[in-house]
Amino acid sequence: MKIVNYTDARNGLKAVLDQVSDDADVTVITRRDGPDAVVMSKAHYDGIMETLHLLRSPANAARLRESVANVRDKAYQARKLIHPDEQA
Repeated sequence: MKIVNYTDARNGLKAVLDQVSDDADVTVITRRDGPDAVVMSKAHYDGIMETLHLLRSPANAARLRESVANVRDKAYQARKLIHPDEQA
């Protein structure tokens, strides 16, 4: 996470936008007379919103936690993906 003041962000807006897009990170813009703001790429924002959507349902959140634990504990079976053209 990078932190820049408002003046530097305004003067280097293109660089700030390029950095958040290229690094998949956020930049905090501080202001003297107002609340700070966060700048992030739309892809980063979309990922956060998708995660919130998936975790909104307690049952879905529990299934996701269980799946993550299974991967962490190597309690899964690897499967070969079947390409649609390869199906008989």
